[in-house]
Order: sequence, then C-alpha cells, then structure tokens
Amino acid sequence: MEPRVGVGAVIVNADGEWLLLQRKRSPEAGCWSIPGGKVDWMETIEEAIVREVKEELGVVVQLERLLGVTNHRLREENAHWVAPTFQASILEGVPYNVEPEKHEAVRWIHPDDWPPNVTETTKAAYRFFKG
Repeated sequence: MEPRVGVGAVIVNADGEWLLLQRKRSPEAGCWSIPGGKVDWMETIEEAIVREVKEELGVVVQLERLLGVTNHRLREENAHWVAPTFQASILEGVPYNVEPEKHEAVRWIHPDDWPPNVTETTKAAYRFFKG
C-alpha cells in the first residue's frame, strides 16, 4: 500500500474548546478526532479541508494557518496517512453531525477534558497548536 494524503482542521471556540467528532469507522473507530478526510484527485489541500469540514459539520470555514503535517502510520489497520493540519475558523453555519453513518457524535471539548481515546492525528494537532 502507498501512503494517502489527508487533511485536518483545528477549530477552536472562544472558550478554548476544540470541535471534535467521534469516529465510527476505521482507522481509529470509536476515537475522537478533529474534522478532516482525504484529498480528492486534482484538489488542493486547502480545497479539501474546506470541503471535508462542510461535508462533516455543515459549516463553512476560513483557513487561518498551516499548523503542521502529520505522518500517521497505523500498522495494525494497514493505514498510512500524510496529513497537513490547518487552524480554521467558522465563517458560516452551526456545526452538527451531517454524517451520522460515519460519526457517533460531534462536540466542543476543551483539551483538559478530552477523553483518553483521541486520535493520533488529534494529539499531533494539539502539539502543533501549542507550538
């Protein structure tokens, strides 16, 4: 298998809470994650993250800055993702679970209150965010 290109968005509200989704599917089923997904053919990473957030959460975001790039390898799930992660802010809409077949829940959660089962990409995003 070859690595796949994904994207992620860190969306933080005024109270410092992060917008997270609880995954239903592999990789990392049951874990809490920042929104994101795969880059489609001939799509820029910026276009991909704006599209993915709209598809998952029903909101339009503005990208603020590139936080970092995760090289995420899950041998037990036969997955390897290279994923740039952006900080973004909501321009339009109120987030909700647009894809209940893919996500169990959507919540604003402060990093101090994160459950232990957050994805490796979310942990990396937090390290990037804290700088």
